[in-house]
Amino acid sequence: MKKITRRSLAGLMAAAGLLGSLAAQAADAFPSKPIRLVVGFPAGGPLDQHARLLTDKLQGVLGQPIIVDYKPGAGGAVGAQDVMKSPADGYTLMLANTGVMVINPALYPKLPYATLKDFVPVARTAMQPLALLVNNKVPANTLQEFIAYSKANPGKVNFGSAGNGGISHLVPEMFKSATALDLVHIPYKGSAPAFTDLIGGQVQFMAESIPQAAAYHKQGKVRALAVTSKERNPALPEVPTVIESGIKGFEVVGFYGFLAPAGTSKEVIAKLSNAFQQVMTLPEVRSRMVEQGADPAFLGADAFAKFLAGEMPRWAAAVKASGTKMD
Repeated sequence: MKKITRRSLAGLMAAAGLLGSLAAQAADAFPSKPIRLVVGFPAGGPLDQHARLLTDKLQGVLGQPIIVDYKPGAGGAVGAQDVMKSPADGYTLMLANTGVMVINPALYPKLPYATLKDFVPVARTAMQPLALLVNNKVPANTLQEFIAYSKANPGKVNFGSAGNGGISHLVPEMFKSATALDLVHIPYKGSAPAFTDLIGGQVQFMAESIPQAAAYHKQGKVRALAVTSKERNPALPEVPTVIESGIKGFEVVGFYGFLAPAGTSKEVIAKLSNAFQQVMTLPEVRSRMVEQGADPAFLGADAFAKFLAGEMPRWAAAVKASGTKMD
């Protein structure tokens, strides 16, 4: 083995110092080229709207263009896998939702990524509460009345969802567990046909995101009994929360957040997170976000990481209780 002399040791230390200096300079110079933002769903949907709202302002803060790249497929898993395999240099980011980050890992036994292992959280930007709805034929004007009605008719009350394993399926499953109700799940291929059957009376109950739920409620087509957030929603100010309705601790909301490939430097993550925080303080961004049905809810990188770690077992329990598994 070659003996390490004092001179060679000094050389190694100098080289390490040079590498550290170069890394610091690279972080200081970031970003020096366009950033690619991967969205694992088709253009025009809620995630795309959220991406466009933030990137329009974010590229002004960072001084570089942000290119939205759509990689739809497998409930967002195709896009996630693309980001996972990208260089960990801060120039590829992923915008993901509850399904991609915390539901898919429990739903797909052979998922090609692990949220907390293959990605670094950058920023949570929004929360998405849901409304619990019944059709107008159900004799209930409050959540407690619906619970009483369901308990009097075990196995006879159906709830619709946009599909197996999605948030509109799992939130009612959580509600079932919290209230010991016997409700029957009827999955649909999307929320539109589920709403059609809710309005028509084929299903009696449904959980849906606020914008669509509020629109149908205000038109008198369905009845909103409660919202799943901790506080009332501005779009449905007269509708109480589930907690207000007597179900203690029931706060279940979806969320949006940005992540980078694992191994991205802390300095780059901090710069990106700070840029998102600046954008999230803009009144026009916050008001537009609410119009899109999301509540502004910024968390920085470290806080978002802790949030994800807490959410994963919660949603995994809901998936297990539902008995749903996807190939």
